[in-house]
Amino acid sequence: MKLQSSIFSLLDQLQQVLDTLSDHQYASPVASLSDATIGQHVRHVIEFFQELSKGYDCGFVNYDGRKRDHSIETSRQTAIHALQTIDLLLVRPDKELWLVADAHGEIRVKTNYHRELLYNLEHLVHHMALMRVGVEAVSSVVLPISFGVAASTLKFRQECAQ
Repeated sequence: MKLQSSIFSLLDQLQQVLDTLSDHQYASPVASLSDATIGQHVRHVIEFFQELSKGYDCGFVNYDGRKRDHSIETSRQTAIHALQTIDLLLVRPDKELWLVADAHGEIRVKTNYHRELLYNLEHLVHHMALMRVGVEAVSSVVLPISFGVAASTLKFRQECAQ
C-alpha cells in the first residue's frame, strides 16, 4: 500500500540521519527547540507508532497514555532498533478503532487504522522538520532537501519550479 511505503521511506530517511549523528549530538539540548533534543523528538514519533500498533490489537488507540521510554531519546542504537521494529508492524489490514484522548476527561472518537497511519505519517513529517532544526544546530550533516517537508509541499515546489 502506498501509505505504508511512504512511511517506510520516511523512517528509512530518519534512520540514515541517525546513523550520521554521534550519541552526543543526538542527546544534546537545542536552544531553538526549547532545549529539547533530537532524541526526544525521535522518541515521541516512535512511541506514537508503537501506541498505534498496541491499539490495533486491542481496538483502542491512546497516544496520550503512551509509555515514555527515555532510552530511545538517549541511545541512537535503541532508537534505530525501535524504528526497524515499526516497519514490521505497519502492514496490517484496515479496521475500525477507537481513538481515546485524555483532554479534560476521556474522549473517544471512532477512527480506523489507515486514518491513524496517515495521522502518524503527517506527525512524523512535522517532527522531522523540527529534527532538521536540531540536526543543523548540533552538526554539519547535510540533510536531504525533502527531510521534514510534507509531500504536498514538495509537489507544490516542483510545480512552481516548472
